[in-house]
Amino acid sequence: MFTGIVEEIGTVTRIMQGQNSSILSIRGDRIFEDLRLGDSVAVNGVCLTVSKLAGQSFDADTTSETLARTSLGALRAGSFVNLERAMAANGRFGGHIVTGHVDGTGIISMIRRDGKTVWVTITADNSILKYIVEKGSIAVDGISLTVASTTQNSFSIAVIPHTERSTTLLTKSQGETVNLECDMIGKYVERFITRMQKSEPQRCVITEEYLSKAGF
Repeated sequence: MFTGIVEEIGTVTRIMQGQNSSILSIRGDRIFEDLRLGDSVAVNGVCLTVSKLAGQSFDADTTSETLARTSLGALRAGSFVNLERAMAANGRFGGHIVTGHVDGTGIISMIRRDGKTVWVTITADNSILKYIVEKGSIAVDGISLTVASTTQNSFSIAVIPHTERSTTLLTKSQGETVNLECDMIGKYVERFITRMQKSEPQRCVITEEYLSKAGF
């Protein structure tokens, strides 16, 4: 599990392409303090497993499923990536629950500076947008961010100076792709309600009183 608090920006040094997979070699610094073989690292929000360590670099395998569902297939040698180690049991929970299992991708449709804040609008499919709510959490390329507003086909986030300095988000341009992972709580709620509706098709039990008793 991750928190969406990026630890450092790494650099892709090599990509070895296979028929249905590839191996990424990534150079970093801070994350190597205690990195071991088999550890999980979020690379632009995608949970990958360290398969090889060499100095300040590590290798990670990516499957055809990962390449199809995320933006990792667009990486090239020299690309910058957000890196975060899996959360330690005694660590601070500074962001929100991020699994590293990306739901899909979005496209940056607008970048607008307003003083020290940068507003970024991202378009995405409805299969993703249905889980995104105003003031809720969203992981964009592995960065825990708060949703400022939503429309039928997009959502907007505000990027503060620290996030701009510490991540790759604003190195991207309008039209580029980003990885998106929605807050998992919304998915569990949807699953719970769907199962209840199927088990009791003649009677809807989701009422205001029911939700109040359930703590919502």
